[in-house]
Amino acid sequence: MKPYDMGLLLDECADRGVPTVVHLDRPFDIAPDAGTTHDLPALARLVRTAAGWLAAAGAGRGDRVAIVKDNHWDYDLLACAAVRVGAVPAKLSGHLAPESLAVLLGRLSPTVLVTTAEVLATADSAGVDLTDACRTTVTVDRAHPRAVHVGEFRHAVPPRPVRPRADEPLVIMHTSGTTGLPKLVVHSTRTIIGALARMEASRLPVAGVRRSDTVTNASSYAHGRTFCWTASVLSLAPAEVVVLTDTDPDRADPVLRAHPPTVIEALPAAYARLQPLTTRLDNAFRAVRLFASTYDAVHPPTVRSYLAASARRRPLWMQGWGQSETGPITFRFLGRKSAAWRNAGRAIPLRTRLRVIDPATLDPVPRGRPGVVQVRTPARCLGYVGEAERFAGKCADGWWNTGDVGVLTRTGSVYLLDREVDTVPGMSCLAVEDVVEDRLGAVTECVVLGRTGAPPLPVVVTADGTLDHAAWSAAVADLPRLAEPVVLARDDVPRTGTGKVRRSALLAALTGNAAPAGSGRWT
Repeated sequence: MKPYDMGLLLDECADRGVPTVVHLDRPFDIAPDAGTTHDLPALARLVRTAAGWLAAAGAGRGDRVAIVKDNHWDYDLLACAAVRVGAVPAKLSGHLAPESLAVLLGRLSPTVLVTTAEVLATADSAGVDLTDACRTTVTVDRAHPRAVHVGEFRHAVPPRPVRPRADEPLVIMHTSGTTGLPKLVVHSTRTIIGALARMEASRLPVAGVRRSDTVTNASSYAHGRTFCWTASVLSLAPAEVVVLTDTDPDRADPVLRAHPPTVIEALPAAYARLQPLTTRLDNAFRAVRLFASTYDAVHPPTVRSYLAASARRRPLWMQGWGQSETGPITFRFLGRKSAAWRNAGRAIPLRTRLRVIDPATLDPVPRGRPGVVQVRTPARCLGYVGEAERFAGKCADGWWNTGDVGVLTRTGSVYLLDREVDTVPGMSCLAVEDVVEDRLGAVTECVVLGRTGAPPLPVVVTADGTLDHAAWSAAVADLPRLAEPVVLARDDVPRTGTGKVRRSALLAALTGNAAPAGSGRWT
């Protein structure tokens, strides 16, 4: 099936008799009494029901429907319901600060906001009214004085489905927000479904999903990646889909053991959090043939732990590099003996072109020299909501400026060095982080923060909050000069909804100065 109409995706799967069964680690927020196991006809009914709610709340063709709630895959079911009534869903992470949510909602001016009373109460306690920019606010958990509880719409009849036009806005998602307030990224059916999901819905020889697979996802479902994944994975009809919303190892382990994955896609932060499970007897990853990571790089020790945990003869790790604005740009496969970890792989064939430019002159540089990476892809988004000038500043003659510094090799591979905003002359912060984590087993995470006028500041996370300074000194002796390390607990590191470190916020918290080492011109 070609995944074109997201409003009818579940209906079409159900009509075709797709036998996929979905297992959840907790019930949907929009269907708390429906349990944790669903077939596709049940999910199709849920989308139709939600479409009725949205229509009764006033959403129709061209309107925006904002979704802000706890992390769960029903973000994408609500998005499909919004598309079904002709509206444009905007998925906003409930992990965002109330002040940030208020700004983004102000830019969106949604006709309907679907949220929870808990989210509204948290914002109220911070002195922020999230309902102010919205015509109607609907809560899915309990009543709130400035909202309509979804129970009021229990008898609503879903309207006839509206088919989206290929080049009109289909969905809005936001970037991770590692350097500040996230951008609101607008995609069309042609960009996110036609150029991305349709490609992923092919039964590729190595990376393709098989009908016998159990596909597990542990993600931030407020972000655009899972909207695309929903289209492709359901079109491929695996035997089972497992949705993880909680990556606490002790809570995730029973779910994974009950439904051992053969293919798993997860956030880098989720892989890091679940890593202790790889060393347990008869671990839940023994049947995995393909691990996939998106959003950010995964450090080598973590990759090796998962590949070693698989009992398959040749398990593979598929590493993707991309952005919310473009979808995947490059990919590569890692095996148990792979090296050159900062190699992000080659551009996706027949779809993506890459070049590297000098950040000062903006002229292309020869292969082998570092510069800012640009990409040309049919999957590039339509724009930013409320920030047209910012979007235009990252476009040049069809090329998109990723804001990442890297090297394009003679063979076409890309070696990523840093975000331009984090660039430190003469070194790669990301490479140093890899080396530290590789050499010091006690360090579960290393973040190197570039600063102006001072050596880069390494921040390390350890299980017990301590660091052997003699071991540290030995590990970094041959690396570029670094400041004395700061040791923090994992929960003390500010993060985005996808688990990325908010480097500028961390730098400000530790030094009182968030000035980046780079220019930040393309953030």
